[in-house]
Amino acid sequence: MSGQQISSAATVGQSSTKLANKIQPNPNSGPTRVLMFTWEYPPRIVGGIARVVEGLSKALTTLGVEVHVITNEMPGSPMEENDHGVFIHRVSISSPAPNFHTWVLLMNHYFAKRAGTLAREVGPFDIVHAHDWLVLPSTAEAKNFFGCKMVSTLHSLEYKRAGGVTSPEGHMIESFEWWLTYESSVVIVCSNSMKGDTQWKYQVPDDKIWVIPIGLDPSKFQNVHLDRDQVRARFGISQSQKLVLFVGRLTHQKGCEFLIRAIPSVSKYHDARLIVVGDGYMRGELEYVAQTTGEPWRIIFTGFLSDSELVDLMLSADVMVIPSVYEPFGVVALEAMAAKAPIVASDVDGLAEIVKHEYTGILVYPRDSSSISWGISRILSDPGNTRRLVDNGAKELAKRYTWDAVAALTLEAYKKVLSN
Repeated sequence: MSGQQISSAATVGQSSTKLANKIQPNPNSGPTRVLMFTWEYPPRIVGGIARVVEGLSKALTTLGVEVHVITNEMPGSPMEENDHGVFIHRVSISSPAPNFHTWVLLMNHYFAKRAGTLAREVGPFDIVHAHDWLVLPSTAEAKNFFGCKMVSTLHSLEYKRAGGVTSPEGHMIESFEWWLTYESSVVIVCSNSMKGDTQWKYQVPDDKIWVIPIGLDPSKFQNVHLDRDQVRARFGISQSQKLVLFVGRLTHQKGCEFLIRAIPSVSKYHDARLIVVGDGYMRGELEYVAQTTGEPWRIIFTGFLSDSELVDLMLSADVMVIPSVYEPFGVVALEAMAAKAPIVASDVDGLAEIVKHEYTGILVYPRDSSSISWGISRILSDPGNTRRLVDNGAKELAKRYTWDAVAALTLEAYKKVLSN
């Protein structure tokens, strides 16, 4: 970042007062300019936050909101970009860091600098919007600098994600999560389950939390012409075999080990093979678990796949299994609905609010391989019922989980913030 881009402390202080005096949003019409902070945005995709910010931001622009996004640089992507009406400002984190959490603090330092220079370039913002704890310091600083309101989206909670918090890093993240809820005028969560968890953990008032689901653009699954047999053959699946699919990070939270242990029971009645798409710190352990099943050849680990390969697999799957032990929402369930892939999912958290048992999918007990095996066999053994589940899932997706619907609810949250 050049010296010309970085304001001096004196300049920042003077600008803060001027900007605070200039901000007079109309609460009836909602915000005219929103600044999003996120550590990932496509094509930089680490988890689910990138797609959420992208989908929400683009949908908000159709409602007349000018959306700017501050995010990390990505090799091959421009530092400044207009992405279908969304203004993307990518930032280089040029200082070295000894570990991830130190890097996060440095990232926020550079994000805050970019927010300051952005104010000079485009003017004040009505609302700053933080996406998870990783961008909390820079968003809170921008809130105070601009003299505007802050909204945050909590995408998950550390104590649920980690299965309990015992490490210094975990306690630090919890402190940031509390700080996020404290600084925000409205906290958005993706499910009623997560609302209850957030209220219990951080004593957030009921009227401060808005439950707004995550949306999905199903277009990438539509009008796709493919040969399912050819797709399956690329991964070693024959025409006579059933394709069981898992997509997700290979971490404790996702529960893939319980699915792997279920495959031998499934294979007693169905010639099935499991494809595990994704990577993570548990990959080596999961590959070992696969070796202990007695039929390791039935389980294929692909690592990360391109979007097009993933779409092809979802469209070709006989069943999508989501065996998470914690899932505040579960975007992969929406993707399965869009691909018309039958769903077996753990009866946990927000995931159970999307997948309704025997209506849009089959719910099974979490951490229970025998229950997962039963759910898979339920799908594979009754084609008529499976078609009904898939059709119901497609209807639910079109009715409840479009980005237009999510953006409209988010805009209502913004209006509430500006009217107080």
